[in-house]
Order: sequence, then structure tokens, then C-alpha cells
Amino acid sequence: MDIATISDKEFSQFQNLIYKIAGISLSPAKKPLVSGRLAKRLREHRLASYGDYFKLLNSGHHPDEIQMAVDLLTTNETYFFRESKHFDFLRQNILAHHKKGQLFRVWSAASSSGQEPYTVAMVLADCLGDQPWEVVASDISTLVLERARSGHYPLEQTRHIPKSYLNKFCLKGVGSKEGTFMVGRSLRSRVNFMQVNLNATLPKLGEFDLVFLRNVMIYFDEETKRQVVRRIIGQIKPGGYLIIGHSESLNGIADEVKSLMPSVYRKA
Repeated sequence: MDIATISDKEFSQFQNLIYKIAGISLSPAKKPLVSGRLAKRLREHRLASYGDYFKLLNSGHHPDEIQMAVDLLTTNETYFFRESKHFDFLRQNILAHHKKGQLFRVWSAASSSGQEPYTVAMVLADCLGDQPWEVVASDISTLVLERARSGHYPLEQTRHIPKSYLNKFCLKGVGSKEGTFMVGRSLRSRVNFMQVNLNATLPKLGEFDLVFLRNVMIYFDEETKRQVVRRIIGQIKPGGYLIIGHSESLNGIADEVKSLMPSVYRKA
């Protein structure tokens, strides 16, 4: 069936919806993305317009469909060892001084399809070995969390993973799984994936030595950034670290953390 082009009014409705739920500000440049990602849902429900789909979401009868729309509109591309200097900093400046035998906890707060938390887990397994450590990985999208839990990726995603880590922590797919690889079970078992909306009251997660909050604040306005960062900092141990994306800054957003280098902060 033919679907009408998304109008400015309809796009504005979805802008408001995703802002209300996730605190994400969709710029007008995202209009093609919104229409492209939601078109399949219109077809699924045999609807001719985005306005009809918006009415369906607001009818109160389709809570699963609201989650589906959130999943489609909040999924972002990521890859293993993205912004690799952050993982060098973790090795050389944090783990090198970590007290032996003490539990080390990391939260990947916008983990998307899992490449970031698995990268963290590889570094922790390499540096801490049998010492106690834990990675909590969260995202608002149940869809990407499902993919992340499987630890199963196309082979081209290995390009940034050091060869020694590939050999130690990953399995190459054979037969019907050719062209893919999987993060090994022992590493997957150390990463706890859970759905968390950073734009709402956080569940009881405990305190962390390090939080990654990378490449997510670019979607928030100033006030939402302030609220999200305040919640996140509340989960960091005194002396713990917060790492954000290289294109992001906490200038004027948070006084409780001190900048150590661009995109790396430490709690007093």
C-alpha cells in the first residue's frame, strides 16, 4: 500500500513524543530518518499516514508498539574500540592504579548494540584477569539490547579489535554462521544488559568506578543534559571517572566532576 509523505505537523508530533519519552531532540534534518524507520510499522498496521500511526501510539492500546517506535528512533551506530584513546586511558590511568582484589564496576550507560560494553569487558579481562569486575550495560531500546546479549556480529566489525583480543575473546563463525563472529561465552557472562531510560529516575544500580556516557548527549538539549548527567554522577563513586564522547563537553553542565583531559572527568 502507498504511504503518504510525512508532513511537518506529523514529524513535529514524533519529535515531541521521543522528547517526552527519552529526552532526545530530533532536529529537522532527522525527518527522512523518522519517515524511513517508521514506514515499515505503517505497513505492518496497514495505515496510510504517519498521523494515523501517531494516533495508534496514543490510543493506549499498544504499549508494545510505543516501545517499537522508541527502538526504531533511538538506535545509533557504534563499533568496537570506538574512540580508542578512552580504552588506553582505562588501561594506563585507571586500571594500573586499581587496588588489587577490590571489585571494579563499569557502567556503559548508552550501550546500543553492545560493542562498547564488550570492548570494556575485553580490557578488564585482559588487565584484571581473575580479579573481581563487572560491566553493566544499558540502553532505552529493547531491540538493540536483544542483539547485544547475543554477542553476534558481522565479521567486518572485527577491524578495530586487537588481534590478541580476537584470538582470546571471540569465535569465528563457520558453516551457516560464516561471515560473522561471536563474543565468547565467558566474556558475555560478565556483561549484564538491562533496559534503562536515562531521562527518568534510575533503577538501583549501585555505585561505579567508571561510567561511559558517550555520543548520547548530542541528542539532548541543555536542560535534559543537566538532569541526565546529575543522575549519572550520583552513581559514580567518589574518585570515580566519567567518560563522554570526544565531540561532547560538560562545560556549564556539571561542577561535581573535574576535567582531566578532553572527554574524561573525575568525581571529587
